[in-house]
Amino acid sequence: MSSVGSGGVRGGANSGSFNIQLKSRDERALTTDQVIVELRQKFQRIPGINVVMQNRPPIRIGSTTTRALYQYTMQDVDLKELYTSSQRLLAALQKDPLLIDVNSDLDLSTPSVDVAIDRERAAALGVTVNQIEVALGAAFGGQDTAPIYTAADQYWVVLELLPEFQRDADALSRLYLATPRADSVTTGNVGSLVPLLSVVNLNRGTQPLSVNHLGQLAAVTLSFNLPPGVALGDAVNEIEKVKQDIGIPASVQTSFQGTAKAFQDSMQGMAFLLIGGILTVYIVLGMLYESFIHPLTILSGLPSACAGALFTLWLFHYSLTLYAFVGVIMLVGLVKKNAIMMIDFALARERGEGADPEAAIVEAAVIRFRPIMMTTMAALFGTLPIAIGWGASSEGRKPLGLAVVGGLAVSQALTLYITPVLYVYLDKFGAWLSGRRRGVPAPAE
Repeated sequence: MSSVGSGGVRGGANSGSFNIQLKSRDERALTTDQVIVELRQKFQRIPGINVVMQNRPPIRIGSTTTRALYQYTMQDVDLKELYTSSQRLLAALQKDPLLIDVNSDLDLSTPSVDVAIDRERAAALGVTVNQIEVALGAAFGGQDTAPIYTAADQYWVVLELLPEFQRDADALSRLYLATPRADSVTTGNVGSLVPLLSVVNLNRGTQPLSVNHLGQLAAVTLSFNLPPGVALGDAVNEIEKVKQDIGIPASVQTSFQGTAKAFQDSMQGMAFLLIGGILTVYIVLGMLYESFIHPLTILSGLPSACAGALFTLWLFHYSLTLYAFVGVIMLVGLVKKNAIMMIDFALARERGEGADPEAAIVEAAVIRFRPIMMTTMAALFGTLPIAIGWGASSEGRKPLGLAVVGGLAVSQALTLYITPVLYVYLDKFGAWLSGRRRGVPAPAE
């Protein structure tokens, strides 16, 4: 589907858009982003047009439709300062290698005519400002003068210039204003006509094609895409850095919109979400085992799991997206169950039968090895299709699978050795901290 001159894009009166529906993933060798990279180079060879492509997400965040996927909005009460600052920032971002397809919804190339009234001259000729406004409004905007009634309907007589004169600024020289005073240039009769150009000054220039607003203030939206391998967080930090380097005035309010704004909001709460989840698990485990020490033993496998997830994402050139972060949250539940299986068994032997901590944890590691491997393999192979990228729209979900598979593989290889060692040392530390000494059980007869 294609459209030209529609309002689908801000400032779209001189723009067009077309949608491309790709074949099924199993019928093509390239991903959607790879298709865009290949087409971008070909479209750049076409003179006279600027083509920007974007891989639209399944759910579009934000109400602003722009020519690229991510938006950065600038607002100011001073239009001149806003337009100057936006053009400076646009020129700087277009040279930045971390961003591509940088464009703006501000179009200052529209020809314009500024009609400035010479009030002293108009007063001398007896022409009022209201007369000039009415004449210009009727000539270029149309004015209903009188209705014509018929037997079945009525029609309004509209006073305006013909369309061919409305498109030409020279038509202003054909407009005349009625004045009750005599003009030295005219015949001197009362009620003569005064040329419009004799009471106004014309200044030709350019103006915006449209003045966009966000809320109550005029706004200019810069939109951009990301090259392959660049994370949205790096692009957000780069834009703020460029803004500071070129010295955008403090009166210009800036903010991200759409997906970029959602990313900023989510990143602000991600650390709190992760810390809050771990703290909740620690409190629940502390209540379950009636200990402040052993919940730390259970959570000791999380650092290795997170390191494995981040290393896997880096190895396959993926950033820590929202999908990947959800995978890290899943690891908190998947990894700690390995330690729970061992420590729960060891504590039961130690407290119920008086077994030595080292012997109890070794026996727990041996007996619980099979269920640990079964649950881990079930989770790993369950997320492996997501990590491989099978199915439609798999590119977006792939970081989640990679984070889970990489984290499980690394933590599984380490926690089976690290957790028993930490259990022994932390158990001794807890005994020393509580000031109690463990008694050695008497040998059986």
